[in-house]
Amino acid sequence: MAAQCLAGDRGRLKDFRKDLTIQLLNEAGQVAIAYKVYRCWPSEFCALPDLDASSNAVAIQSLKIEHEGWERDTDVPEPAEGTN
Repeated sequence: MAAQCLAGDRGRLKDFRKDLTIQLLNEAGQVAIAYKVYRCWPSEFCALPDLDASSNAVAIQSLKIEHEGWERDTDVPEPAEGTN
């Protein structure tokens, strides 16, 4: 069975846009790179499909975010090699 996706205009809220930060972590769990994303809102969401123990399907959930601009967060220093 295919995943159910929700998209589009699901109601009007006065201040539904929010700023967010995306952080990419290295293998040690340290923040390696960060991005500031401005005035974001979700435009599409795909939930997990029905799971079947007898199949080898991969469960993937997705969220599409629209935004009005982004920049790299230069306040986040790149972690030094070999530190935990």
